[in-house]
Amino acid sequence: MHPSLSEFVTKCESIIAAKEKAADRVTMIAPLMQALSAQADQFLSDDHKRSEEQHYARNAIHIAPSGNLSLFALVWLPGQWTPVHDHGCWGVVGIVKGVLEERSYMSASGDITADSNIRLKRGGVILLNPGSVSSFVPNPDHIHMTGVAKVREACISLHLYGRNMNTFHIYDVEAGTRRLIDVPHHESR
Repeated sequence: MHPSLSEFVTKCESIIAAKEKAADRVTMIAPLMQALSAQADQFLSDDHKRSEEQHYARNAIHIAPSGNLSLFALVWLPGQWTPVHDHGCWGVVGIVKGVLEERSYMSASGDITADSNIRLKRGGVILLNPGSVSSFVPNPDHIHMTGVAKVREACISLHLYGRNMNTFHIYDVEAGTRRLIDVPHHESR
């Protein structure tokens, strides 16, 4: 592992051990993510920069053996978007290249406790430029969609999650439902 990555992971693990609250964790990790994003050219390999024509690509950089932390490079070609989804954990995102757009959603009927009868309403939008950092905590669910508009250039973003991000809920806003899906990623050498 590249020294800057190793240092980042070590510091994140220390913060996780010292801070119980998700909000405290992301507050302390955000500046570390900003510094890591600025050094991305030093550690991002060709494996980390893989893209896919059909959808955005998730390229694993580090998945902690304990399952309490995972770091991915996401590569977005113009016009690629996630479905509306949540994470089930806290996270910190740093932008390396391009502009990533985040569109938030909120529950219009309180806490989401079932997979049906979910009423979501659109929230705001955030445009994240290179060097920008965003974070989220479950509230109880941070629901959004992210992607790159067709008129923009490709984007590379770093995503750190407070668990092994191998599943998440996707939402059908019109039908008022959600379902848990497996989220594949590319392994990196």
